[in-house]
Amino acid sequence: MITRFKDGYYFLSNYFPSEIWLGGRRYPTVEHFYQANKADSFQAHKYISDAKTPGEARDNANEITIRHDWDAVRIPIMRLGLILKFDIEELGDMLLNTGIQEIVSDSGTFWGLQNGIGENHLGKLLMEVRDQVIERRILQTTYIGIHNVN
Repeated sequence: MITRFKDGYYFLSNYFPSEIWLGGRRYPTVEHFYQANKADSFQAHKYISDAKTPGEARDNANEITIRHDWDAVRIPIMRLGLILKFDIEELGDMLLNTGIQEIVSDSGTFWGLQNGIGENHLGKLLMEVRDQVIERRILQTTYIGIHNVN
């Protein structure tokens, strides 16, 4: 079981440098992406996504008006950020190297578990994305194999 996103597992952290792009906008980390998508205006979104560090992005998000539907969209937004992050081949490889280990975040009781209590949404999403990476790679290999037949 992976329970700490440090040392060899730091790449699982939303703070890990993993430049992702969506809609022509660059996000240095999943944390930037997630926090920026809390914003209810373009200016606030930009203020957060342009932060120098993931911690600054989180702090900036605490200063803005949060979009009215945040509770309904925060899990799908995190899922999308993780999909974009682990679509980067090297990071996808690292995620696959976790094998079938259970992933448990220690980031509070919504995204993780503390003292065995919580929902572990981040850990569950990471395992879901790991399964998706496996499926995509199998499909790509199958597709390439089919089209390389003479």
